[in-house]
Amino acid sequence: MKVTFAKPEVPTQGAYIVGVMEGRKLTAAATQAEKATKGAISRSLNASRFKGGHDEQLLILAPQGLEVSRLILAGLGNPAKLDGFAVEAIGGRLIAALNGAGEREATIAVEALAGCPLNEAEIAARLATGARLRAYRFDKYRTKEKPEHKPTLKKLTITLGDPNAAKKAFDPLDKIADSVMMTRNLVSEPANVIYPATLAKEAATLAELGVKIEVLGEKEMKKLGMGALLGVGQGSERESQLVTMQWNGASDSKAKPICFVGKGVTFDTGGISIKPAAGMEDMKWDMGGSGVVIGLMRALAARKAKVNAVGVIGLVENMPSGTAQRPGDIVTSMSGQTIEVLNTDAEGRLVLADALWYAQENFRPKAIVDLATLTGAIMVALGTDHAGLFSNDDTLSDQLVAAGKATGELLWRMPLAPSYDRLIDSPAADMKNIGGRYGGSITAAQFLQRFIQKGTPWAHLDIAGVTWSEKDKPTTPKGATAFGVRLLEQLVAREYEDK
Repeated sequence: MKVTFAKPEVPTQGAYIVGVMEGRKLTAAATQAEKATKGAISRSLNASRFKGGHDEQLLILAPQGLEVSRLILAGLGNPAKLDGFAVEAIGGRLIAALNGAGEREATIAVEALAGCPLNEAEIAARLATGARLRAYRFDKYRTKEKPEHKPTLKKLTITLGDPNAAKKAFDPLDKIADSVMMTRNLVSEPANVIYPATLAKEAATLAELGVKIEVLGEKEMKKLGMGALLGVGQGSERESQLVTMQWNGASDSKAKPICFVGKGVTFDTGGISIKPAAGMEDMKWDMGGSGVVIGLMRALAARKAKVNAVGVIGLVENMPSGTAQRPGDIVTSMSGQTIEVLNTDAEGRLVLADALWYAQENFRPKAIVDLATLTGAIMVALGTDHAGLFSNDDTLSDQLVAAGKATGELLWRMPLAPSYDRLIDSPAADMKNIGGRYGGSITAAQFLQRFIQKGTPWAHLDIAGVTWSEKDKPTTPKGATAFGVRLLEQLVAREYEDK
């Protein structure tokens, strides 16, 4: 789908979308269309329940007086409450409706709205962003899909007074959208296509944007003492990898970076503590955290963010075999701390333990954020609308929550406390990799905190419930969500980037 911006003009083909505010108040474009159709909009409004809410649409087919195939009234709600996220949702819903109707091209009329915190160009850019995000489909392996099931929209034109201003506002958002698509693609790929070596190669493509890439194999990791990460992958024929991605865009090239660490279990059988067969196919996206870090680093490099940032991803495949890690094994992490592995399906925290330590030892970050599809327990606690947030720093936590609200990628802070930490004490080693029956997401976070060096602000995002969606959402079709890319890009832009 191609998105363009143009001067205001009523189209002569395709669909035409005009706005209607809360209380059925028509925008100027809608008023013009009302006159052209000799009152068709008023008649349709009177015959409907449409009130102009931001999640409403009203369709008028083949409107007399216009040469378009359909006229769509898009509800805008109260302009004073119309933020960027809400506008993106409107754009996403429109694209879903247009593809569902089989339209090939459409025009959206945008204009300044009194009381709206966004100007005309920002509204246009956000509509375009929402449209792009919702138009995503992972159909690489579809060969026999019926034509009526395929998306049809090829061209979207957004009209406004200053198209150049809209293009300028859309450019960085468009680059971020590209990065979201990359993450969604990586998370959607099957495990026979994406495994540690191939995921490392995907990360390495960021070198084209100026990102410095380093890939460590098992030999190098063994020398570094990464027994926790290597233990997870020892049952697989696929070699484990550790990838670092560095973007130095700050005015001070030697300034401490902000660091992002991602869990990259490209397939998780559970190992010897094997998972049930039902639903195991979903474990292709247990590398979601690493996919987000790759997409984030791409976004920062693509828009040339004025920040020093580092992404570190630990990539393994957790398989049962004659060489697999056993319950009861004790491994030594890069930090020197020992871990009794009571459950080989609690493997993500082992990968992150070494990746977190490596990131701190090599980059001395000003702050560190890790992401992982870590526990089913977080889904029991929070469902699929919020990711779990754990942090040792109130400021970093507040910054993340604010960035989440700005992008619609919502976080809910969970507790950390010594009483939970004691639940992972082991009689045989420094710690065990699981706690008791209760508070599983908390004890997992307590485990990770043991690998955070004193004085380092740290946050852990448990994204198990938000990495994959079982239903369509306004800007996210069913499937891989890339939750975290926009959230963390917003965090960097707001708090860490040179002003």
